[in-house]
Amino acid sequence: LQKLLILLHVTLSVVVGKTMMVLFPDTTKRYILKLGEKSRMNQNPKFRYENWGPTFFSFQYFLFVLRVKWKRLEDKAYEGHPAPNTPVVTLSGEVRHLFDFMRDNRPLILNFGSCT
Repeated sequence: LQKLLILLHVTLSVVVGKTMMVLFPDTTKRYILKLGEKSRMNQNPKFRYENWGPTFFSFQYFLFVLRVKWKRLEDKAYEGHPAPNTPVVTLSGEVRHLFDFMRDNRPLILNFGSCT
């Protein structure tokens, strides 16, 4: 049921977005550029809107968002249930899974933070 709801939500979002791109291209471009500011996509001067903007609301975009949202369903933790074995990226850029870091019966402690 959750996957069906996600499918409907993503489909509706892409259809509305694509319609907006056709009917109101300038407004949609400004909106997409605002999204780029939030995600810092447009901070690279060699990576211009013309390179990534038109890909929004395409079929590839639809499939990517759908896959990510469906994958995130598996990443939810519930009290009393086993922890999800979510993928993580090491400092060297290697993709591993949380359970790869467990040793014997020792508890696995995750520490999130930042240094500024």
